[in-house]
Amino acid sequence: MNFRFVLLGFVTTQLAACAMATPTPTVTYTPTATFSPPSTPTLTLTATPERVTLTVKDTLINCRFGPGTTYALINELSQDESVRVAGRNELSTWWYVHDPGNPNGFCWVSADVTETHGATDQLPVVQSPVATVTSVSLRVEPDRIVVNCNQFPQTIFLEAEVTSNGPAFVTWRWEASTGVSSNDAILVIEEAGTQIINDYYQIGAPNEYWVRLHILTPNELIEEVKFPVSCTP
Repeated sequence: MNFRFVLLGFVTTQLAACAMATPTPTVTYTPTATFSPPSTPTLTLTATPERVTLTVKDTLINCRFGPGTTYALINELSQDESVRVAGRNELSTWWYVHDPGNPNGFCWVSADVTETHGATDQLPVVQSPVATVTSVSLRVEPDRIVVNCNQFPQTIFLEAEVTSNGPAFVTWRWEASTGVSSNDAILVIEEAGTQIINDYYQIGAPNEYWVRLHILTPNELIEEVKFPVSCTP
């Protein structure tokens, strides 16, 4: 009886061990990919702006830098010449057109001397351009000084020509090789063209000098002139 009991216990123990050693299968869930068809693009139709042109009525008209006779002349258009209109001023008294003399340029013509074709009321309003100083020239008189060494100081006279392409407030000053400079001043230019600035400067000793006119606004330009000063004992 004892042996059977021991044997039965041994068999029972082995069966339990086998049951514990058997792994439990693991179930892995793999998500299924979901395919979504691409959305259908929305087609937006944009109306093409109507082409606007103009025809020159007068024999010859001016095409200017800005909308007004105070701006510089850029080109001239002949009678019956046709050009494309790109914009207008706020009152539609001037047209902003493609410059036929410059494929990438524009200029302004008066509505009084042209006839338009197309929906001008749909044209964008173009702001007037900011006028700039386009050139500066400077001369000094005399341009060379030779005097006795006891004849100093000497005076030189300066004359500058300032040209703009429209009405502008021009801020400027003199600068000299001696390290001095004048106070900033304002030149009022009421219309495109050239105005003159006159001034003088005193020289106290022989040397190689320069004087420059420095334009500060509406754009920066510098024009310089050199002049030698010498003396004999």
